[in-house]
Amino acid sequence: MNIIRANIFEEFPTLVFGMSTRNGGVSAHRFGLNLSMNVGDDPEHVRENRSRFYAELNIQAEHMAFPLQHHTANVRIADHPGTYEYCDALITTMPNVFLGIAVADCVPIAMFDPVTNTIAAIHAGWRGTASKIVKKTIAKLLVQCESKPSDLRVFIGPSAGKCCYEVGSEVARQFPASVVEEQEGGKYLLDVKEANRLQLVQCGVPEHQIEVSPECTISSADMFHSFRRDKGDSGRMMAVIGRHRDPSGK
Repeated sequence: MNIIRANIFEEFPTLVFGMSTRNGGVSAHRFGLNLSMNVGDDPEHVRENRSRFYAELNIQAEHMAFPLQHHTANVRIADHPGTYEYCDALITTMPNVFLGIAVADCVPIAMFDPVTNTIAAIHAGWRGTASKIVKKTIAKLLVQCESKPSDLRVFIGPSAGKCCYEVGSEVARQFPASVVEEQEGGKYLLDVKEANRLQLVQCGVPEHQIEVSPECTISSADMFHSFRRDKGDSGRMMAVIGRHRDPSGK
């Protein structure tokens, strides 16, 4: 099974991070390692896919917490496993609460503050990015967890890349000119990963504490699900971040 890891988190022995790809599952070919129950895949296959993925990360399904994503900029505190309605970012300070984000072109963003042991996971599509979900998450980290931006380590995961992410003018105008490139016919290429990276830097996260994946989900059909490339007929990957109580994985 291919798991996307983050170099930025490697120095922290209790921290768990991993993002799935489309490879290594039991679902039909177009789904592969699909981890979503909401795309028409066989639920038994999804449960087996999740079991395999969680085993690779050495975590348990009953320790997972999920935002019920709606392309909002809403952020909630996850003090226990389970689902959290109408939000696209979760924050936790609890060990053995692992935050899971489902993606298939949107940007998964994982944060860790090793000073306060605070963790955050963000689902940032273009709507959430335009609504400053990263800035709102960092503001909540500061106010409710006393977590300083200068202490954060952040991974921006595989998502739709500027090479392929074409949008219209109504979307492009919501972003700074530095992250859009005009094309013929009134279309634009949007670098949504860079838009989120800029928000992090503007909030005070040091650039050397931000890792950005170069992978594009749209162009890498053999590796990633893509909602846009497959015209909605795709599975979902999952990015997970959390921490064990101790390095033994307990």
